[in-house]
Amino acid sequence: MARSSVRGDACDVEDAMSTTTADQDASEDGHSRGDGGSGTGDSASGAGGDGSGADDGDGGHRAGHGTDRRRRRRRVLRWSATVLTLVILGGAGAGYLYFQRLNANIKSEDLNLGDAKDRAAETKANAAGQKALNILLIGSDARDSTENQKLGGAKETFNGTPLADVQMLLHVSADRSNMSVVSMPRDTLLDMPKCTDPDDGHVYPARTRAMTNESLGRGGPGCTVATWEKLTDIHIDHFMMIDFAGVVSMADAIGGVPVCVDANVHSHTSDGKGSGLKLRKGTHEIKGEQALQWLRTRYGFEDDTDLARAKAQHMYMNSMVRQLRSEARLSNPNALRRLAEAATKAITVDDGLDSITKMYDLATELQKVPTERITMTTMPNRYVGSRVEPTEDAAKLFRLVREDIALDGKDTGKATPTASPSPTVTDPAAADDEIAVQVHNSTYTDTLGAARGRALAVTQLLVGKGFTQAVADTSPATTEETTVIRYPSADLRADAQRVATALGIPSSQVKKSTDVSGVTLFVGADWRSGSAYEAPEEDNTTPESAQTMNASDTSQCMHVDPDYTW
Repeated sequence: MARSSVRGDACDVEDAMSTTTADQDASEDGHSRGDGGSGTGDSASGAGGDGSGADDGDGGHRAGHGTDRRRRRRRVLRWSATVLTLVILGGAGAGYLYFQRLNANIKSEDLNLGDAKDRAAETKANAAGQKALNILLIGSDARDSTENQKLGGAKETFNGTPLADVQMLLHVSADRSNMSVVSMPRDTLLDMPKCTDPDDGHVYPARTRAMTNESLGRGGPGCTVATWEKLTDIHIDHFMMIDFAGVVSMADAIGGVPVCVDANVHSHTSDGKGSGLKLRKGTHEIKGEQALQWLRTRYGFEDDTDLARAKAQHMYMNSMVRQLRSEARLSNPNALRRLAEAATKAITVDDGLDSITKMYDLATELQKVPTERITMTTMPNRYVGSRVEPTEDAAKLFRLVREDIALDGKDTGKATPTASPSPTVTDPAAADDEIAVQVHNSTYTDTLGAARGRALAVTQLLVGKGFTQAVADTSPATTEETTVIRYPSADLRADAQRVATALGIPSSQVKKSTDVSGVTLFVGADWRSGSAYEAPEEDNTTPESAQTMNASDTSQCMHVDPDYTW
């Protein structure tokens, strides 16, 4: 969207949001002086105030503007119906000068700190020219300020290396019909790519079996993005990061969000662990520091693990979406302004979101997704000691996201999905006769053994199709249930996809892997004979282990561990 058009809309919003100038200035001055604790207190009273406050703010103009006023108010309400805080930002502007003021609040950093070879290809547009959006939401546990230290506790961690304790991938479908959120537990073990700190040039070498939350301390959020891309092969367009103090100020500005517990709960252990959350059984509206406690609670919910914490975070986010989309609390102009101030001060974004105009453009896309099509999930995992690691179900979940397949199972009759592994205009494949392919016999099964000569047979098939550099691997047969093509780095992705296309192998069976040194075709047990590959019918249902949760479900209530009741 061009700046001029955004500026015009912003002025419309300013007209719709106008109140007595002196009152507006007094409110703004009172808020802008507050930062950290004092500022969030003002935000809470404004955003979460009673209905009379909102009516007083609008009443003076309602009679004067009539139908135009109601139309403008509907516009403000429509913009206030947000998906997470992003949509809030899109509806919070009040004039171009105010945009500039908000722009000055925004902090930005590089999107991806990994090497080009480790990055996922940009998402390809579908037949209608639409592209999916992938946004990584990061919660930092940084204790680098007085406010963050007060909220985070644990004195031994003060001014230490920050950890990405909350990581959620927000995927918006190309046609904007649905949204999927995938949480990754903070103690997930995975391989991290090499990352380079953009400030001092320090190089963090690649690591294996490292905890995912450590990625943030390897140069910044851009390394967390690089780590996600390495694991999922999903191109990430943007990131948004928030710390403890930011969560509190945003939660105050948003106002109370209803959450439910099925018993009295107090998240506190005898040795001082726990978030400190204390609630009675039932539904409560939480905001500010109490909202932060809810989002951090591990001890006291279900099995006292990060998986339970992720579930509680999903419940809060779902409830927030429903709350903001169902009522007019953010039609109050002062509340909207305070929210905009809090949001732009609270978050750090990538350079592609470093202005209100850019956030507005993104927000207009997110608003199109209906609440009932928002699905929260947790990355399928299994325990490895006290940590977790991704399972095969996780690989399937990432494929569904990568191919823009809705996780709620309601993708009937939509346009052809967009898939990251497909070659893009900027990432063309080499000529067929220049693509080196190693073909390996992986047809072995316990009952049938290996199909003799398959590597050579498929190699000859490839040569006949013009892939003259195809070579048969003569090492002993291995086992692959399904034929798969693997490639080691992003620069060979298009080559691998070209081989798959030539053989009729689905793109979902083209995978990035550091276990190979070049494009490698593993002829699996599903292709023991013949020259034509018969692709299996793909299962595009969301794995049960992803623990899906729909944003429109109002029955959600956290189960309390009996050891933490009172």
